[in-house]
Amino acid sequence: MNFRITDRKKAIIKRVYRISLVLIGVIIVVFNDTFGKLEGFVEFITLYFLVLFFTFFYWLFKQIKSIIRLKNEKTKTELMHLKSQVNPHFFFNTLNNLYGLVGKDAKKAQELILKLSDMMRYSVYDGEKDTVLLSEEVTYLQNYIELHKMRYHKTIDIQFNIDITDNDYKVMPLLFIILLENAFKHGVENLRKNAYVHLNLTAHQNAINFEIENNFDVTEESQEEGIGLQNLKRRLELVYPKNHTLTTSKTDDIYLAKLNITNL
Repeated sequence: MNFRITDRKKAIIKRVYRISLVLIGVIIVVFNDTFGKLEGFVEFITLYFLVLFFTFFYWLFKQIKSIIRLKNEKTKTELMHLKSQVNPHFFFNTLNNLYGLVGKDAKKAQELILKLSDMMRYSVYDGEKDTVLLSEEVTYLQNYIELHKMRYHKTIDIQFNIDITDNDYKVMPLLFIILLENAFKHGVENLRKNAYVHLNLTAHQNAINFEIENNFDVTEESQEEGIGLQNLKRRLELVYPKNHTLTTSKTDDIYLAKLNITNL
């Protein structure tokens, strides 16, 4: 793990080193003048050097350990903050949709509330964990898709292909939801017809590959990267710093996002 010694700590280390050199010089002068021929003088100096050496490096080890601990705590705090941003971002949009549906279709609104309740339960309790089962993440995505099917009054081509051949891996919670939400928000939401969202999730040999493709209205295309995608990128950097790739591409009216995680 990378760590950085601050200028203040560098100054302290140099100060300790200089004081040690002065003490060694004083001891050598005193013993040479007073006990120049005393047996065991060399052994004493050697022992002193060894004690000083191990004391200094023990102190340095404690400083480095403290720096690493503080960095871990900072990383964990930042990750918790990012997780807390995911939930309001998603549920804010869903509650807005629910508000508009209550007066139009009470029965569908009730079904929507139950579905939303299940998702909130997962997000609140499981979303705070360090890891969850991949199968639980899949269920969460499926619930999200069903929720959107219930509220739209247009035909949407939604396909979710799942191929999990090995163990039920553990992953960071709320890992894929941002990409799926963006597909609906920037794609399905603005298209009057022929909207589609295609998802492919494979997991085998300690690796997960997730792809999501959707079409969108080019006249409604946004040039700015949303906070949700920025959030996801930062969370991936914190949890899978060297074991992931996240790429996005646009071709005409097609948007494609790919997320690969290895060495699970």
